[in-house]
Amino acid sequence: MAGICCGVVEGETPTPIASSSLRRRCLDLFPLKCIADMAVPPMEGNNRKRQKLDSQPQPRECHNTVQNRESILTTPNKNEEQNKETKGHNQIVVVSEIPTLDSTELENEVVVEEYPKYGVTSVCGRRREMEDAVSVHPSFYSKDSNTQNQDQKSFHFFGVYDGHGCSHVATMCKERLHGIVKEEIEKTDENLDWKSTLEHSFDRMDKEVQGWTHTKHTCICKCNLHTPHSDAVGSTAVTAVLTPEKLVVANCGDSRAVLCRNGVAIPLSSDHKPDRPDELVRVEAAGGRVIYWDGARVLGVLAMSRAIGDNYLKPYVISEPEVTVTERCDEDECLILASDGLWDVVSNDTACGVVRTCLEAQRKTVSPPGSPRSLMTAEGSDKACSDASILLTKLALARHSSDNVSVVVVDLRRDKRQHHHQTTTKA
Repeated sequence: MAGICCGVVEGETPTPIASSSLRRRCLDLFPLKCIADMAVPPMEGNNRKRQKLDSQPQPRECHNTVQNRESILTTPNKNEEQNKETKGHNQIVVVSEIPTLDSTELENEVVVEEYPKYGVTSVCGRRREMEDAVSVHPSFYSKDSNTQNQDQKSFHFFGVYDGHGCSHVATMCKERLHGIVKEEIEKTDENLDWKSTLEHSFDRMDKEVQGWTHTKHTCICKCNLHTPHSDAVGSTAVTAVLTPEKLVVANCGDSRAVLCRNGVAIPLSSDHKPDRPDELVRVEAAGGRVIYWDGARVLGVLAMSRAIGDNYLKPYVISEPEVTVTERCDEDECLILASDGLWDVVSNDTACGVVRTCLEAQRKTVSPPGSPRSLMTAEGSDKACSDASILLTKLALARHSSDNVSVVVVDLRRDKRQHHHQTTTKA
């Protein structure tokens, strides 16, 4: 008995049993191991699929897809980087698109190049799908005022696109419209007619969308499952080109641009609603009808009278923008571009008041005007504008906005002071 307890006598007899059971267990687990090994390689495909989803937003992106700041800053995408943060239950995504420059560019250009400060916020809100898109391109076009290259004029591009039916038209506008505008500017650089330039740009963008819908496309999009319905997809477009002397706004649809000047909200665009008197006359003159079905709608379908895309509603729905050219002055404070997810529940005056409060609150803590370094780190220089855009978005959600909400806030005072300093220095 003592031998048995100490494991000296008969203690070796259980060993074969344990070995056989262990072998049996290994044999049972072997097929599972093979299956697990076979499941590893497709992860690369999943990564590619995730990149495609990032380029073409899907319903899950509204809740699950939020990129990490560090990973984005270390992985530049062409000339832009997106900086996203998640706050609260509604997944508020702060996007700061920042130009990436190599060392030679930093030495030769950034020393003299200065950007306006801005902040961007875009949220899915209470919608199942994210169909908004935002485009920010500081210094998307530059030209020299003299041969010595001592005075370089830079144009800055900002755009908000509110898609409907699907997100691919808004995404195409985000990726292409600023480039088209740049090409049109280069065509007529000497005698620049802003109205004609932007009208041609929007027309080219609309034709590209039409060509895309009639060709085979491979991007992951719900329209792939319903190809005949791709003609029923469109997007609004409100863009602003900021120059040292002018603020040029082009609008097509019901997104809006508002300028805050000396505490007064000045709308720089007019919403293209089907029941707007002049738009109603135009639609009916083209042979269409405005039917009141949950509000005024073209043919009882679309709640706006102008948009990019929507091929099935042409010629009643057109892509021609309304263009306003505003001379900049010392009283300009900020510019707000936003989709109707904001403007449906927040007035122009309220929005300007919120932004002015945020800019004043952080006026003493921000970095020097137009600092490229602060922009590149996405810290400090545009914090006040980002806070303002976030606050406007939260206000829209608190007021039960039922749409996607996208907001761009541009601080015109800093850029204005910079321009004033340059002109006084030359004098």
